[in-house]
Amino acid sequence: MIYARLPYWCLFLILILVSCKAKEEEIFTPPVITPEVAPVTPDKEILDKVQQATLQYFWEYAHPISGMARERTNSGDLVTSGGTGFGISALIVGVSRGWIPRAEAVERLTKMGEFLKKADRFHGAWSHWLDGSTGKVIAFSPKDNGGDLVETSFLINGLLAARTYFNGSDAAETALRNTITQLWETVEWDWYASRGDGQLYWHWSPDYNWEMNLPIRGWNECLITYILALSSPTHAISPAVYQNTFQGTGFINEQPLEGYLLPIGPGYGGPLFFAHYSFLGLDPRQMQDSYAFYWQQNVKHTLINRAYCMHAAPKNYGYQAGLWGLTASDDPDGYKAHQPIDDNGTMAPTAAISSMPYTPYYSMQVLRNLYTNLGNQLYGKYGFFDAYNRSRGWIAKDYLAIDQGPIVIMIENYRTGLLWDLFTKIPEVQNGLTKANIKQPNPETGFYLAIPEIRTGQYDLLKNPDHNKYPIDVAIQTAGNFTLTLEKEDGSVAETIWQEEAKAPGFYSVSFGEKVPTGKYTLRLSNSTVTKKLAVDLH
Repeated sequence: MIYARLPYWCLFLILILVSCKAKEEEIFTPPVITPEVAPVTPDKEILDKVQQATLQYFWEYAHPISGMARERTNSGDLVTSGGTGFGISALIVGVSRGWIPRAEAVERLTKMGEFLKKADRFHGAWSHWLDGSTGKVIAFSPKDNGGDLVETSFLINGLLAARTYFNGSDAAETALRNTITQLWETVEWDWYASRGDGQLYWHWSPDYNWEMNLPIRGWNECLITYILALSSPTHAISPAVYQNTFQGTGFINEQPLEGYLLPIGPGYGGPLFFAHYSFLGLDPRQMQDSYAFYWQQNVKHTLINRAYCMHAAPKNYGYQAGLWGLTASDDPDGYKAHQPIDDNGTMAPTAAISSMPYTPYYSMQVLRNLYTNLGNQLYGKYGFFDAYNRSRGWIAKDYLAIDQGPIVIMIENYRTGLLWDLFTKIPEVQNGLTKANIKQPNPETGFYLAIPEIRTGQYDLLKNPDHNKYPIDVAIQTAGNFTLTLEKEDGSVAETIWQEEAKAPGFYSVSFGEKVPTGKYTLRLSNSTVTKKLAVDLH
């Protein structure tokens, strides 16, 4: 061996060098690191935080004298009648969830009621904008310095929801209900249809009379205006006015758009607030006429808006599964009613988030992305800033009342149906729906609210965060014994929801899948004469 021929001192040096090399390798051997996975924030926690923060716009940032909602951040004394109506419904959500003490909410609403009694009114209607200190009209545009019937309807919508919710027998809640009834019954809806042409008009001014000359035609956000005008116990319009004006030329659509047949409205359905403002209180699940089943109208409208953003919009706009939704909002050039036919790359958080009852999974994708990944840029004291244009590197710095309110309300309608349930208890409103010939739908047996994603054929389901189960609505047209099962892709049964259960005709809200793994399944509803299937993707 070569080592045998070396002097001892050389062997000693070699041993030292080998030992040092071993220690060097021991020191510099990289350790095995297990990457830390950040815990996923539960949907419930995100929804709670977003609702609660957004609610503070109406609670903490309200005008100190009137309690009304400021039009936007930094608008000073300028308050908005319609945005205040949205804010009233948001306050109801806050009380229901224990975020606002009930007595303090009643006190705040009483302050608003007393202010509205004394504020400028024009044949019972309030102006779009008011001075929150004095109640004097602030012109929305040069000739729009009088009554605004549409904004008034948004305000009355919130007030009637509050009258129903605050049903206590104590003096404060009784007085509040009486005040709301007085305000409601003194709106002269019929005056705004008094020109002799059988049409309902948006504006009237003591200085400019009818010069704004804007009949309230649909399809747009104004269905609630007509329903309340028909519902009034003191100043109702005739059904003919509704039929002649709102349901006139351009009301019917029937165009296939992004794979969906939309029954009414403009091209691509218009901005998404068409599916929000009238349906903060009105429950579209219970509304059908000869033109549309309004639930399906709103779901399809939302899916069309999303599909355009995902597949047809210019790619440089950066829309994606977690970033879509076009509606009226601020944008880099001012303010615009964004929609697929008029899109400059500006998405508004309120668009997708306020669509949560219609597309909970897709809306939650947007909400989670905005909150988790973009929150440092888009999220502030009162929730999400108004809008974001990724392609131009622009973020709005304001909050707008009319965009904040629907976020709180429609998340709640998804979670519990609170505002929808309240509105179904208002007798006058139910009478107005009857006058409009809008009735509860009578669908065939099956999954009547489900509209699958057109490109996958799957109906995407998200667990309701409040009870950790998947919700589905089932219609039974003819009585019988029904079995409802959830089947795996191989056809085996993952869960039996009904087993030969006797069901009368009607609608059934079903929850299932608490312990079922996520993935693709089929819901099967059957009895001796009928079988209905729905492909679902559980998330």
